[in-house]
Amino acid sequence: MSETLVDSSKRTWLIASGCAGAVGGVATAVPFVSTFQPSERAKAAGAAVEVDVASLKPGEKITVEWRGKPVWIIRRTPEQLAALSKLTDKVADPESKRKLEMTPPYARNEGRSIKPEYFVAVGICTHLGCSPSDKFQAGPQPSLPDDWQGGFLCPCHGSTFDMAGRVFKNKPAPDNLEIPPHMYLSDTKLLIGEDKKA
Repeated sequence: MSETLVDSSKRTWLIASGCAGAVGGVATAVPFVSTFQPSERAKAAGAAVEVDVASLKPGEKITVEWRGKPVWIIRRTPEQLAALSKLTDKVADPESKRKLEMTPPYARNEGRSIKPEYFVAVGICTHLGCSPSDKFQAGPQPSLPDDWQGGFLCPCHGSTFDMAGRVFKNKPAPDNLEIPPHMYLSDTKLLIGEDKKA
């Protein structure tokens, strides 16, 4: 009879120890396994960004962050749009054919945009990753040609881009500014980071 009590008490002890060990193992594994999941911050950094451009006036720019990059949204003036055709022979890649992955098919046009009026681009120079400065005013200016039509100047090494983000010939930047995937949800609402309707 005492043997039966010992066996059952050992059995109880073994079961209790096993359960405690299993709970401890799960408690240790859950935080470890959860590190493989992207953080909320990482999810947010990669998420598409919705932007209302209704209040953006011609000649103005707003900057939003998408995937940790500055994305410019510029409402171009009729004069800025008209100047683009005058620059075709001065820019290195007028039709954005060098690196197709940097310009979605719907932006492989003179204005590099879905709607000519609005220009959407990643504001990072393709040379060394600096952020070009706005030089929207046409005309002679320091570090710019006398026939400047408006665009962007990278102050680090002097790369210049037109109002469609096309790099001028013989500049350090090898490519045009990147155009992120984007689409219009309405006439004045843009979605940066997605271009496929579900």
